[in-house]
Amino acid sequence: MNWDQIKGNWKQVAGKAKEQWGQLTEDDLDIVAGRREQLAGKIQERYGIAKEDAEKQLADWERKASESWFK
Repeated sequence: MNWDQIKGNWKQVAGKAKEQWGQLTEDDLDIVAGRREQLAGKIQERYGIAKEDAEKQLADWERKASESWFK
């Protein structure tokens, strides 16, 4: 799955992001609106982790993305 597909289906995928990063609020997810950089920043902010760690978590999550997320 590539990020363009995730961004294009953000309303469906936002729930999966919330499952992965429970400290993100609905407002955070609305602000992110599928933008990868903003999501990494929110993960970094909410969890108090380094940018590299947030990017690694996001890359792992992105690799797990599958067609079933878009239903």
